Amino acid sequence: MRKGIHPENYRMVAFKDMSNEDVFLTRSTVDTKETLEVDGVSYPLVKLEISRTSHPFYTGKSKLIDAAGRIDKFKTKYAKFKKE
Repeated sequence: MRKGIHPENYRMVAFKDMSNEDVFLTRSTVDTKETLEVDGVSYPLVKLEISRTSHPFYTGKSKLIDAAGRIDKFKTKYAKFKKE
């Protein structure tokens, strides 16, 4: 394997699922400006819209998550084609 191609700045990072407030810690090189305190220790924070704890494939539950207003945007865009 070639030397010098992998990042050296791995550290513990908190990933937070914003749909169910679940937090998990793992090592990462991701850059972030926010921090989160977990068990008295401050970690860099990465916010996720969906993770393994809220994704329907892993949970077995179908849940509608409209994080960016996509459903409303779709309905207004195609309202003119609605049959009455």
